[in-house]
Amino acid sequence: MSLFRRSALMAGLAALVGGAPAIAQTQITIQHALPPNSHTGAGPIAFKETFERLTNNRYRIVVQRNDNEREMIESVQIGTIDCTFTSTGPVGNFVPEVRIFDVPFLFRDTAHARGVLDSEIGQQVLARFNARGLQGVIWTENGFRHLTNSRRDVNTPADMRGLKVRTMENQVHMRAFSVLGALPTPMAFSELVPALQQGTVDGQENPISVIVANNLNQVQRYMTLTNHVYSPAVMICNPSVVRRLPAADQAHFMAAARDAQTANRARVSADDASGVAELRRRGMTVITEVNTAAFQDALAPAFAEWERTLDAATLRRIRDWRPAQ
Repeated sequence: MSLFRRSALMAGLAALVGGAPAIAQTQITIQHALPPNSHTGAGPIAFKETFERLTNNRYRIVVQRNDNEREMIESVQIGTIDCTFTSTGPVGNFVPEVRIFDVPFLFRDTAHARGVLDSEIGQQVLARFNARGLQGVIWTENGFRHLTNSRRDVNTPADMRGLKVRTMENQVHMRAFSVLGALPTPMAFSELVPALQQGTVDGQENPISVIVANNLNQVQRYMTLTNHVYSPAVMICNPSVVRRLPAADQAHFMAAARDAQTANRARVSADDASGVAELRRRGMTVITEVNTAAFQDALAPAFAEWERTLDAATLRRIRDWRPAQ
């Protein structure tokens, strides 16, 4: 049963405890991974502040942490929680069309990625969530992903051979690392730090925001700014959550979602700007000069495969996208 519910407070009870009329509140529960003070936490916190303010506190937004993103998506789908802010890594298992954004080196830079997601292309993919019993509300982000490991400097694709790298449960990411000669090991984020501590995996790949927020420098010595894939994130809700809202509150809901997107992206930009210096201060070796073309050349067999198995026309639209003049 969904946690989206009308509280059962009654005016008579209110009179007993204070004499004032009761204000019925609807509770909406949102889960997300990573600490509250992170780019991921910034989204739901901003959503909560804006939506409660715009609706004069007729709604109570409860924000909770859950490091298992696949579990959160499943919970939204069956209605045991209302919404989640999640990376798209596991979303492809529910909405296969999302996987197109996981192709390495697809986006030129952050402005390109954000522009595509906010364009008709991104909205068309969000519309695909409905058929899977989910509602894609708005795109947020993790940012560009980079490689860390505990064994050696990675300067070229050859340096990745034999490295056991934790990935998300994402077929596109796993295929890319396999082609590069690494040993991809999919696991939930909640399992990552113990796996690194115990040597189950040698490394992992995540945006700077995630590496900083989770102190991965404590279990990883080397980082290479590979920028190998842009990592979107998304706010997903159970369709009944938004459908049950009055029209005016649906508009407030979307305004709050846009504020969540703005807060999330601003935090990613800030973390990217300061993160390398911070990780070096914490003792990591950070390689910033990377021969991107060498990695792209090494991935040629995978690129050919994705052109066949994914939507080649949409891949071209993404690569060709430019902002309106």
